Amino acid sequence: MIVVISGTNRPCSTTRKVAAVVEEMVVAAGAQARILDLCDLPPELFAPASYDTTPEGFAPFQEAMSAADGILCVVPEYNGSFPGALKYFIDMLSFPESLVGTTAGFIGISSGPWGGVRAVEQLEMVFQYRHAHLYGRRVFLPAVSTMLDDDGRLVEPAAERRLREMVADFVRHCVHLSAL
Repeated sequence: MIVVISGTNRPCSTTRKVAAVVEEMVVAAGAQARILDLCDLPPELFAPASYDTTPEGFAPFQEAMSAADGILCVVPEYNGSFPGALKYFIDMLSFPESLVGTTAGFIGISSGPWGGVRAVEQLEMVFQYRHAHLYGRRVFLPAVSTMLDDDGRLVEPAAERRLREMVADFVRHCVHLSAL
């Protein structure tokens, strides 16, 4: 299974729309997919006591991450970095075993011209620290809201092609690794 992380807890976000596009592409490439939407994180996770005792409501997130054959992160750029909710989500995963040896790929999005490059590069450092295997091909979607129609479909042909190719290659890579 490929886990697609919608990397913000902002309700009704463009990130979630892009994550849905990625999920469809994963399925079209022949793999099972599951979106983890940070909007669905249990509110009690954000209580300081969660550092000592992880709330039961976080268990489905941990289980999905632990079972993932690969992780695709859709990462919005907020103020030159990735969202704090995404960092907190990673911090709450079991340490050190979560992410170790799991292949992780990244799709950066932004409303500006750079497509989330800074956010992805910073997040890659966190995943590398946690011993994930970084997938070498990334996709950046600048001015992302202009690339989606009202139904959340990607309508910019070159961006759609780049993303579809990356996702298909990522799925093939993860399937190959899981067969070893």
